[in-house]
Amino acid sequence: MVLHNTDMAHVPEGDASVPRPAQERGDPTWIAPALTASDKTRNVGKTNVFFGPPLAILADGQNNTLEISGKLNRTAERYLEILKHHGLELSAPERACLANICHIGFMSPLEIEELPFEVTMTRFECEGLDKAALATKLEAASFADLVAVVESLGF
Repeated sequence: MVLHNTDMAHVPEGDASVPRPAQERGDPTWIAPALTASDKTRNVGKTNVFFGPPLAILADGQNNTLEISGKLNRTAERYLEILKHHGLELSAPERACLANICHIGFMSPLEIEELPFEVTMTRFECEGLDKAALATKLEAASFADLVAVVESLGF
């Protein structure tokens, strides 16, 4: 037996014992499901991207835009996962010190690796900052942890 909207008129709202009609595209009562946050980020449209040396190296050997797009998106997805699983617990004074150091602008991989040394050399001071302890914490961190810290600071 197939139920139609007119057959449901006598069924009280919320009666779970009676199946509701299947709503599909084309059905005037069909409502598109809400997009999840991950669904919204899946289709962001086309954009022009400058291929500097790192992207050119990453895409080397790819023959068409779909291959290049796939490679970039896989790499970005993996990078975002790395950021989720790495980083350091930092106090507000420690974050302020690192933000001050990072304010030089673009942080190259070499500059990120040198953060522990930069902490010992900076003139930045604030209440609650122990530069020696911060430098030690940074020296013990992996490169992925340091990158995650720099990213979390917005650099």
